[in-house]
Amino acid sequence: QVQLVESGGGLVQPGGSLRLSCTASGSRFNIYTMYWYRQAPGKERELVALITSVASTKYADSVKGRFTISRDNTKNTVYLQMNSLKPEDTAVYSCRALSMLGDYWGQGTQVTVSS
Repeated sequence: QVQLVESGGGLVQPGGSLRLSCTASGSRFNIYTMYWYRQAPGKERELVALITSVASTKYADSVKGRFTISRDNTKNTVYLQMNSLKPEDTAVYSCRALSMLGDYWGQGTQVTVSS
């Protein structure tokens, strides 16, 4: 069993930055592909970014060039650095861990971009 805990959300002005963290309990964190998703009110959940066990990354077109996903396997943590934030980035951001051992989700952290 893996538990995921997100942190780092909050209120930020347009153009600002935030760094989200997602820390996993348990072992073998390094074999999981880690994902960040977001869901805005009234909208479907969308994939923001992913990072594989060998640190390959992919991004949604809407965040390319602004967001960076990374992982630190020594800390069982995945990060989402978000720069040049826009009001349309406002959402609950959740992380996910997926491997042959299981599929786990965190509870999410709220990000609000507003002046």
